[in-house]
Amino acid sequence: MFRTTTMRRAAAEGAVIFLAGRLLAMVPTAFWPFWLFPAVLVARLVLWLAPPVWAAMRVKSTRREKMSRRFWKLGPQLAMVCALVDAGVALALGDVTLWGGAAGPPDAARFFASGATHLAPVVFALNEGIVLVVLALFYTMGVVCTRLANGGFMRFTMPAGNGRVTL
Repeated sequence: MFRTTTMRRAAAEGAVIFLAGRLLAMVPTAFWPFWLFPAVLVARLVLWLAPPVWAAMRVKSTRREKMSRRFWKLGPQLAMVCALVDAGVALALGDVTLWGGAAGPPDAARFFASGATHLAPVVFALNEGIVLVVLALFYTMGVVCTRLANGGFMRFTMPAGNGRVTL
């Protein structure tokens, strides 16, 4: 019952999980009580790692399908959607610091600013390109490992006479 969705919907659900993590990262560190802050950091990490695993587990597949082309494409497609979500949040709300909170004004406003806060569109595109490459590599590995873990990593038959053993 859990694996009953299409690739498009699984990618959309993964993007929503990524968006939740990105918005959680925008909350300033001073907002959280000191005893809750480590749990917030763990939640941010889980929300960053979860989209490829969630999407790969949600897709309906045939009985014998383990790794087809569509699953190899799911990682880069999910990375593209998440990079677009990241660019939208950066343009509307700004970049995030390592521990949490906005690093400055929104990037859309920084395009027209002068001085130290100015952001060139080429630099913005380069930074988002780096984010896309990192997400594509990680999300492809996450989808592949999730799919392989669901169906077993290897399956082979040992030719041991009449009582063949499948591992």
